[in-house]
Amino acid sequence: MKKPAIPLSDELVEGLDRLRKEQDSPSDLATIVETAVREYLEERGISTTPRGLRITPAEMGSGFHDVSLDHDRYLAG
Repeated sequence: MKKPAIPLSDELVEGLDRLRKEQDSPSDLATIVETAVREYLEERGISTTPRGLRITPAEMGSGFHDVSLDHDRYLAG
C-alpha cells in the first residue's frame, strides 16, 4: 500500500476531525479519507475493486479439438 503525503486545507482537516468524532466508533483519518476517495471514484464510474478474469469464448472456436489437452504444443508454436 502506498502512503502519499497530501496537503489538505485547514477547513478539510477540521471537517474530517468532526466527522471522526461524530462516529459511534471513530475511524482513523486514513480510513475516512480512503473511503471518501473510493466513493468519489465509484460515483464517476471508476471501479476500485479488482475484477476477476473474464474469458469470452470465440463464437466459431479455433477448429482444433485438442487445445485444452495439448495447449503447450500450441503455445510453443
